[in-house]
Amino acid sequence: MQKRKVAVVLVDRANYGRLKPVMNAMRNEPQLQMQVICAGTMVLERFGSPVRVVEQDGFDVVSQIYIELEGSTPTTMAKSVGFAVIEFASELQRLKPDMVLIIGDRYEALAAALAAAYMNICIAHIQGGEVSGSIDESARHCISKLAQFHFPSTQQSADYLVRMGEHSDKVFFVGCPSGDIALQLDRKLPEDVFSKGVGGQVDPQKPYLLVVFHPVTTEYGLEKDETLQLLRALASLAMPTVWLWPNIDAGSDHVSKTIRSFREVYNATWLHLIKNFPPEEYLKVLANAACAIGNSSSFVRDSSFLGTPVVLVGDRQQGREIAQNVLPVAPETNAILDAAKRQLDNGRYAPSNLYGHGVASERIASLLTQVEPYIQKRLAYPPNN
Repeated sequence: MQKRKVAVVLVDRANYGRLKPVMNAMRNEPQLQMQVICAGTMVLERFGSPVRVVEQDGFDVVSQIYIELEGSTPTTMAKSVGFAVIEFASELQRLKPDMVLIIGDRYEALAAALAAAYMNICIAHIQGGEVSGSIDESARHCISKLAQFHFPSTQQSADYLVRMGEHSDKVFFVGCPSGDIALQLDRKLPEDVFSKGVGGQVDPQKPYLLVVFHPVTTEYGLEKDETLQLLRALASLAMPTVWLWPNIDAGSDHVSKTIRSFREVYNATWLHLIKNFPPEEYLKVLANAACAIGNSSSFVRDSSFLGTPVVLVGDRQQGREIAQNVLPVAPETNAILDAAKRQLDNGRYAPSNLYGHGVASERIASLLTQVEPYIQKRLAYPPNN
């Protein structure tokens, strides 16, 4: 029997963290032939070249695509989408997959979906139907409207997809794949887990904070002040802090420059900066953090499985479903500081099953063998007159 070729698109470190368990499950499906495409920041050295982690994990990367234009502005983001459509189209023409598997809401993922749709290649989309802030909200729904099959992470997201006109028999509520790792994770941290990076030393056996703070593209120009507000709150806490560099979205250079300047001017010996962690290692760092502070989507979904206290800063994740461990606050120093103290006093929360029960990956891999790829999409209901 001829294997079904599924192109798996990875465009950043978070993509791989959530798709890795799905990819492992796909390897165990004899009916599937996986074609791994790495693009976006996956192939960039300044983000630690996460593609190397993919290869070290035993996956055959059949394509590496360079699509990011320098500048980290709204204009370079828009141009990167156009350039990415061209590059993805070339690779999809070469690989000739039966389906393309895409996760999330990145603009690079949207480019892959556009290329696949116009090339009459069936698309399966993970994490559609969710609500959030930034341009990610629009990109996510665009991908959903291009995709034929949907694997949402929550029941509410599945319901939203159907209300958006997707056919209910093409929408499969499976949960978030990151939970498949998180719920079976050996949480013990390696002694050298914080040996890479720059800045003050962090003892993994003592309480520390984990920070990830990305720019909000729809609020371009505010990221420097918001980063300063966060840094001032952290300086008041003066706890050992592990901070991962932001993604490549518009404004990220301003965030990075603000962090560097603050560290140098104020001699922030409590601050340790790291480019990237492999997926399981990142989840261990998140699981053991006394508190996670910032605006990463992993602080919403991944933390829910782990019970890590979270201070969710600003509007980047506005509207997302959150478990009881997440405390949203405005990007203002006193608000962040007060919320962090409350979360540190509270300590760990009970795990939540809001984003699933840790069985998403096997279900997705199995469904990829069962569904019948098709091209032409129709609304599931006629528009109201």
